[in-house]
Amino acid sequence: MVASVLLVLISFVCVAQSTPPPPMPPPPPGLPIDGGIIAGIFIGIVIGVKKLLKR
Repeated sequence: MVASVLLVLISFVCVAQSTPPPPMPPPPPGLPIDGGIIAGIFIGIVIGVKKLLKR
């Protein structure tokens, strides 16, 4: 009786173990991290020149 209970418990443990998922693929090359920096600087320069010319 004890052996059959242990066999059932061990079989549940063996079925519950699975292999881990494969690793994620690397990101594509050239992925822009700071794409809006240039646009922000340009807009800041335009606003600054506009305020200086308004004086």
